[in-house]
Amino acid sequence: MVFFFECSDPQYTVYMGKDKFENEELLKYGWPEDIWFHVDKLSSAHVYLRLPPGTMDLSGIKDKGEAKQKLLDAMASVPPPILNEMAQLTKANSIDGCKLGECDVVYTPYLNLKKEERMDTGQVGFKDEQFRILMRNVEKDKEIVKVLEKTRREAKVDFRAEKEQRDDEEKIRKRKSIAEHKLSEKAEKAQHEEEKELKSYAALSHLEKTTNVGVSKTGSVEEAREIEEDFM
Repeated sequence: MVFFFECSDPQYTVYMGKDKFENEELLKYGWPEDIWFHVDKLSSAHVYLRLPPGTMDLSGIKDKGEAKQKLLDAMASVPPPILNEMAQLTKANSIDGCKLGECDVVYTPYLNLKKEERMDTGQVGFKDEQFRILMRNVEKDKEIVKVLEKTRREAKVDFRAEKEQRDDEEKIRKRKSIAEHKLSEKAEKAQHEEEKELKSYAALSHLEKTTNVGVSKTGSVEEAREIEEDFM
């Protein structure tokens, strides 16, 4: 069973594992849009903040630096009040952390989590310390915790099925995005060709007008014959 909460911004989904065994399942089937929260150096619940679809989309990005910046931008997009709510929820669900006046809370993208065979159940490491962000000296805010706890609900979740459904929907979204991009490029190319053709026509029209300037005065047949005789 997974615990779900509602934060102050409905575009985010907040959920938490019930115990270390469920945390292990969450580690297997997390989404790229997930950000993981945990009390630093102490035992605590694994709390996740799920960002809107596509936020962590790295498809098509081949440059490593660009991919890293994409992740950093996604993390930076979360407003401070939401980060504080997540920190409060994480601290409140730590057996040791909740007893302390203040503690540090760490958060990182799900994509940065690393699970190795030697690790205990529910234990996790990090691939890159650059994405490990520490919120220092988090003090308990009873009002925030109270509001969050009122929204707590427990639900049975098929992690694998949800992940597969998410991946299928993401594939459809990407195909649609690629198709729209190609359509946009095609329209832009057609517009460019049309503008090029119009410019060419305008230049030709201007040339025709200027080549006859001063040649004919009356436009009569007689004048035309005189002009022909002058050239012969």
